Amino acid sequence: MLIIVTVNTPQHGDHAQEVHDLLRRQDFVFRYSDVSAWLTWSQVRQEIRAGRWRRVHRGIYVAHNGPVSRQQERRICLLAAPPGSALAGLTAAELDGLEGFSVNDAYLVVPAGLRRPERPGLITKLSHWLGPEDVHPAREPRRTRMARSLVDGASWSTSDNYARAIILAGVQQRLVRCADLRDALSRRGPCFRHALIVESIDDAEGGIASLPEREFDLIRRRCRLPEPRRQAIVQGPDGRHYLDADWPVFGVTAEVHGSQHLEVVTWNADLDRLAVIAAHGRRVLQFTSHAVRHQRERVGTLLTDALRHGGWRG
Repeated sequence: MLIIVTVNTPQHGDHAQEVHDLLRRQDFVFRYSDVSAWLTWSQVRQEIRAGRWRRVHRGIYVAHNGPVSRQQERRICLLAAPPGSALAGLTAAELDGLEGFSVNDAYLVVPAGLRRPERPGLITKLSHWLGPEDVHPAREPRRTRMARSLVDGASWSTSDNYARAIILAGVQQRLVRCADLRDALSRRGPCFRHALIVESIDDAEGGIASLPEREFDLIRRRCRLPEPRRQAIVQGPDGRHYLDADWPVFGVTAEVHGSQHLEVVTWNADLDRLAVIAAHGRRVLQFTSHAVRHQRERVGTLLTDALRHGGWRG
């Protein structure tokens, strides 16, 4: 059980409330310099010797005698780092509301050329780009802005699929705009999975309209498929529906989905739209933007089979 000991002890005199308010703002994690305006070192040492406070890292203390929480551990890691450092990646993104990507380790960026702190569960990265465009000037604990956090989280992730999911989730959860992600990536400099992050940002805007024309055409030409109609219109009971790629002669439609199709409301609308298309007698093939880019043979095979079943003799 976490036991928070307030600083209401007699030896703290008239400044007990000021000290308590400061510690509360800092999750009860502090350096002596944080409280030196109100407490002497002897008073702090007395609390430590009495077992009410304790030292958790060199020069860093917690004002309680219980286990350290995840939130406090992040504070400790930040205080252990050199000035200018900030929580980063999925650690910072979680603090700012990203759901579904909780991490046990604490990610931290340190200004290039400065020492990296060492602590179990702390992962540090060096960076030249830690200005106000990338690090929020006011939020506590100090951390990178959401766009930079997501870009870093994707670059540092364990797999390409997880990296894509991070970018798509940030946009889907309405925590960041695609323009902000591109801006953050442009300042990031060389980084792992740069091309994949660019693609994922494009995919987050959704649909075949966000894909380079050559990507879908490359599949079509490689399989020698006929030219489809782009953004064809089907009239439904609730209005007009636009089709990404349509072969009306053969009764085949291809739909390419980006991240917005993962949202419940949009997904429901998509299902209704696809039902309308199917009701008109078309075969509907659904692909992700990632599949169009990276699983071309599979996409081409499925398109070819559907068109042949529709009477195409190419």
